[in-house]
Amino acid sequence: MTRALAIWMLLLGLSVSAQVEIRQPELFLKPSDTLNKARRNGVIWTESGLAAGALLGLAQVWYSDYEKSDFHFVNDNAQWLQMDKAGHVYSSYHLGRFGYEALAWSGVREKDRLLYGSTLGFAFLSTVEIFDGYSAEWGASWGDVAANAGGTALFVSQQLLWKEQRIIPKFSFHTTPYASARPEVLGEAVREQVLKDYNGQTYWLSINLHSFAKSSKIPKWLNVAVGYGAEGMVTGNDRFVNTVFLPEQERFRQFYLSLDVDLSKIETKSHLLKTVFSVFNTIKIPAPALEINTKGTTKFHTVYF
Repeated sequence: MTRALAIWMLLLGLSVSAQVEIRQPELFLKPSDTLNKARRNGVIWTESGLAAGALLGLAQVWYSDYEKSDFHFVNDNAQWLQMDKAGHVYSSYHLGRFGYEALAWSGVREKDRLLYGSTLGFAFLSTVEIFDGYSAEWGASWGDVAANAGGTALFVSQQLLWKEQRIIPKFSFHTTPYASARPEVLGEAVREQVLKDYNGQTYWLSINLHSFAKSSKIPKWLNVAVGYGAEGMVTGNDRFVNTVFLPEQERFRQFYLSLDVDLSKIETKSHLLKTVFSVFNTIKIPAPALEINTKGTTKFHTVYF
């Protein structure tokens, strides 16, 4: 579902806006060496408020126009060629990363960061899944829950194994002709299409090379990224809307290989820049990319985003 990506971007935007208002950003953003109870409590109340506000907004704006039902599950694992599930992994990972880093900023010990911070994405998105379960329009999805757990596990396992994040989920988007076929579903304006048009979304796993070869001369910031996308979709399943706007009616998967930058590995003493780098480390930089798709063709993109 697009809600996972939409919620992540909403919460990210709210948190960034709150930080911009601080008059002394360097002092404010500097992590605490020991437990700072005021910061910790502020993080807890801020996250609780943002989560409650987002859930209330969903209840009023997203679900209020649809009929309620008894709690039920649906199997939507075959829809949208699993692009929505990739969105859940991405959103759960970064919401968990945000929770972990916020507690690290507060001086909370590592064990509690992992237990209470990195599980933020799974807990929040699973609550949204309960909302879906009571909606006649959707229904809870075990596939979504599994994807939420996968995103959280990707973060936690790397912290436990390496004490750092070597493999980071990232996102990129480009507009496609498919949105004009069903703008009410895939979005009218670009700001809607970023969240709704799965044909233009690409989800990446960005792998930091230096982390796996620390004695090498590979730049610390250089990553190799493998991506997944899909096209030919105007509905969630194999049924199509016949329209002259569609350049293709064949659903197919796309696999990409490209270069990327891990912004968190760029050395700087500025806590403001570190925060900015952390925020934008969710997005794959435009770069040359090799595409292999299930139509049996291979393409080289000079610049792909």
